[in-house]
Amino acid sequence: MEYIAILGRREEPTDGVQDYCNYLKDALARDGINLTAIQVRWAELGWKASRRELLKAIEGKQSTCFLLQYTALGWSRRGFALPAVGILKLLKKNGARCAIVFHDPDGYAGDRVVDRFRRRVQEYAMKQLARLSDLVIFTLPREKILWLPKETANFAFIPVGANLPAPERAWEGKREAASSKPVVAVFSLSPEPLRTKEVKLIAEAAKYAAQNVGPLEVLVIGRYSESGGEELRRQLSSSAAEVKVLGLISADDVVNALQSSDVMLFVRGPISSRRGSALAGIACGLPVVAQNGLEVTPQITEAGVVLVPERSTDEFGPALVRVLTDPAYRASLAQRSRDAQSRYFSWSVIARQYAQALRTLDAPRE
Repeated sequence: MEYIAILGRREEPTDGVQDYCNYLKDALARDGINLTAIQVRWAELGWKASRRELLKAIEGKQSTCFLLQYTALGWSRRGFALPAVGILKLLKKNGARCAIVFHDPDGYAGDRVVDRFRRRVQEYAMKQLARLSDLVIFTLPREKILWLPKETANFAFIPVGANLPAPERAWEGKREAASSKPVVAVFSLSPEPLRTKEVKLIAEAAKYAAQNVGPLEVLVIGRYSESGGEELRRQLSSSAAEVKVLGLISADDVVNALQSSDVMLFVRGPISSRRGSALAGIACGLPVVAQNGLEVTPQITEAGVVLVPERSTDEFGPALVRVLTDPAYRASLAQRSRDAQSRYFSWSVIARQYAQALRTLDAPRE
């Protein structure tokens, strides 16, 4: 059977879902499974023209399995994701089998009237997508998906992997913090208004750590690192914490940067098996300091993750200090991250899970 990933609007300046599909494609190819991708260019062409383009691209592919990639913003500029349901119906119209990959498996937060309405629309759309699909793939375990109908039968939980090439390279030649200033890595920040809160948390944690450990470096890389990094530098100007901003760099350079770091600090909400930026730290064999939360799974707790209470604002610093001042503890966390990467989060493991799940679609229909 041929497999085609169906993607919505491309996100700029980087697109995590497209990167995910590229890494998955390469990993599946090593198992003899061919995956290609088609982008529904509704943002550029409009819905009518993009549907015609999609119909032309899938003409004669009744024996194909389509893997629709779901994020709310991938199918709507404001997150009202109902168009994804129409696309799935279009794909199934000629008898093709369809899987849905939920990258955003919950509704958006917010207490405004428009937020509550958007959340209801998103939940309705996701329920329809799950009902219409032959296979539903989530990046969280079933018990974490509170809206999922109990009768949903063909379900697979597959964590995301880090969108990095061979992150295991970072395991080699790790330096000890004692040889130079400790390095605290921050990979990717959120857009405003969340970024202001994240920078404040990073600044408070780094300031506390510098007071208790001595001079250290905060290495900020990835999305919004340049704007957030400048504000972080201002907030830490009177401390012993130096800020180094690398901005948007290649995936290879991300691996090199994390290889030179001692710990990752993740402040973009609670850690989860669907947060690729947090999993990048695990993949590169780093201890990761992050918040606990409802989406924490055994795969996360087995890794070298130091969990602080959810919504904590003052425990990141002490957690960093313990990691940076206890070499044996730091080494133990790093080994746990390497083990978790090998066991759960490597693309080869993810590809095997996909192959097993997709085999259920090859069975003859009754």
